[in-house]
Amino acid sequence: MKKVAYWVAVVALFVIPFLSLYVSDGYFPFITGKNFAFRALVEIAFGGWIVLALVDRRYRPRFSWPILSYKLLVLWMIVADLLAVNSQKAFWSNFERMDGWVTLIHLLVFFVVLSSILTVNNLWRKWWLALITGAGLVTGYGLLQLMHFAPIHQSADRIDATLGNAEYLAGYLLFAIAITLWQAFETRDREYAWLKYGLFVLTALEFIVLFATGTRATLFAIIGAGMVGSVLWMLESGKQGRKGALAVLVALVLVIGGLFALRNTSFIQNSPNLNRLASTFSLKSALGTRITIWHMAVEGIKAEPVHGWGQEGYNYVFNTYYEPSLYGQEPWFDRAHDVFLDWLVAGGIPALLLLLSVLGTSLYALYRAPISRPGRIMLMSALIAYIIQGLAVFDNLFTYIPLIAILAYAHSVSSRPLRMFETLPQVGETALNTVVAPVALVATLVIVWFVNVPSVRASYDLIGALTPSNDVQTRFNYFKQAYADGSFANQEIAEQLVQFAPQVVSSSQVPDALRSEIAQYSVNQIGAVVAAAPRDTRLYLQYALLLRGIGSIDAAQTESAKARELSPNKQTVIIEQGIEAFQLGKYAAAREYFTEAAKLYPGNKDAETYVAGSLIMEGNVTAAKAQLMQTYGTTSVNHPILLLAYYQIKDWKDLEEIVKQRLLEQKDATTGYQLAAVYAQSGDMKAAIAQVRATMLAHPETAAQGQSLLGQLGAS
Repeated sequence: MKKVAYWVAVVALFVIPFLSLYVSDGYFPFITGKNFAFRALVEIAFGGWIVLALVDRRYRPRFSWPILSYKLLVLWMIVADLLAVNSQKAFWSNFERMDGWVTLIHLLVFFVVLSSILTVNNLWRKWWLALITGAGLVTGYGLLQLMHFAPIHQSADRIDATLGNAEYLAGYLLFAIAITLWQAFETRDREYAWLKYGLFVLTALEFIVLFATGTRATLFAIIGAGMVGSVLWMLESGKQGRKGALAVLVALVLVIGGLFALRNTSFIQNSPNLNRLASTFSLKSALGTRITIWHMAVEGIKAEPVHGWGQEGYNYVFNTYYEPSLYGQEPWFDRAHDVFLDWLVAGGIPALLLLLSVLGTSLYALYRAPISRPGRIMLMSALIAYIIQGLAVFDNLFTYIPLIAILAYAHSVSSRPLRMFETLPQVGETALNTVVAPVALVATLVIVWFVNVPSVRASYDLIGALTPSNDVQTRFNYFKQAYADGSFANQEIAEQLVQFAPQVVSSSQVPDALRSEIAQYSVNQIGAVVAAAPRDTRLYLQYALLLRGIGSIDAAQTESAKARELSPNKQTVIIEQGIEAFQLGKYAAAREYFTEAAKLYPGNKDAETYVAGSLIMEGNVTAAKAQLMQTYGTTSVNHPILLLAYYQIKDWKDLEEIVKQRLLEQKDATTGYQLAAVYAQSGDMKAAIAQVRATMLAHPETAAQGQSLLGQLGAS
């Protein structure tokens, strides 16, 4: 049974390095599958390790300062998360991030089990090579993307491989490069020359893919770590080694200097990734948005300096201290995009101090450990690169895994036995077979099921709910099943439901009874989510959008007012209040809301367009056009509020110009038929018929709709 426990733990640990290749078909496919698999594998490895630790004292916990610091961080975050604005989310996170305290405790277990089993059985090199193999396969996929043989998922030109995010891939490769280079230096036997030089080649390929991610923070981090590593190498090596390290240091300085000197040349400007790197020298333009959200983070830290806002708490900081200049950016930041500020927001000053203690003690342990010079310098450089990168990005599973592995290695080379565990008796074979092993098996299965299975099911059910090819009833059933699964992601399910419901309610193709059922169910579900997280601006706004979408505008005003109380400077909320007033026919009140939103940040063209729309509804078309000319330099602006306003006042000529502009931009069948309807409303039946036929020709799949319209227009 001991042998079985050993192999269970080892296999689970050796699968983890290959999770970077796994892309699920559930919700957030690049995130959820990897994270659920990681959690399950750690839980399985933990079950095997518990058995081993009971029957063999060599596997029992040992003391080191890195692991003590990390344990204290995990313990402190229990306190911070219990005191969080949203404790449930602080502990469980959501599908999009899969972070929270649940991930933190799994990382601690991974830390303990990995360091124990790999050290006792002398498996560290094999595990590092497994990690390198996984990174090599990811690198190969990145190269296929670079050569246009595989699609890029996130953007047009920033490589993301199987991680689905260029920054995630860059952070992963930052560690992979250091570990691959270390193992290349460690490979000395002549019979393994192929491995040694193969690892050097892989290091170069990893760097090429890293560069192709266009992630400035990581690229500068690896350059900075290279400089520090070169200095360390010079301090520890002989004359020949010092010359090589000095050459590397000079080369890195020249790279930075050359990039700065040539930053305005066509060579740099015409290369998207080089241009992104060079733009870093202009901090205001490169880090403008980040500087703003960092400032907001600082305000949040001032408000809660001791226990912070809990994990996943930056969302509340962002809304409370929202800066109107961010209107054109992502509407709901949930990270400060700085590892250290994120920890300060999550757990206050104690969390940051403990994180720094983890990194500091690990660096010291590696520096003092009796390991090879390449190992010491490469691993220390990797931690330094992580620190530099962390100034402008946030963590994810594939910065966590290699980071924890390095911390576990630092622990293993600097730890000492703990007497309290050493003196405990070892479990005998009879007790192992009859009690320990069965209990460990059952406990492991229960934990794997409870922690993962309900949420995995909900992830797949949510995909079914979002699949357009499913009919409305089927999609609705999937939504109900996703809630019934009992996952931690009810908020994300509700957020998708509130987008689904208004579309159904406005569709004449759906039976009245089903529309009514979906509307009521959606209101109940989002109401429950709001009640569970009463300080979340986003939820109140989504509640208001749902209520307005199903026609309950008075109730929507109540919810948008609550959102406004929580985030008084957020233009999205103010514009929603204006739209609600607009739809109630209170055009002057709507204009006041829109004007208020526009004044918060003068560059907010969206709010200024809403002002123009409200002016049109008030009958002041001249003032509206003057507003549009001032904002856009034209009066033909493709915006829903202008379409609605001109339609309401039956200004067919101006509506025609906007729909034409919309058709030029979108070239879709719906807009083509809308233009035909405008022609018909204005009395130009000939133009309407011609437009229907042109749309049918451009979009033959809509021929049935076109024929129906031609019949209504009296065309043969």
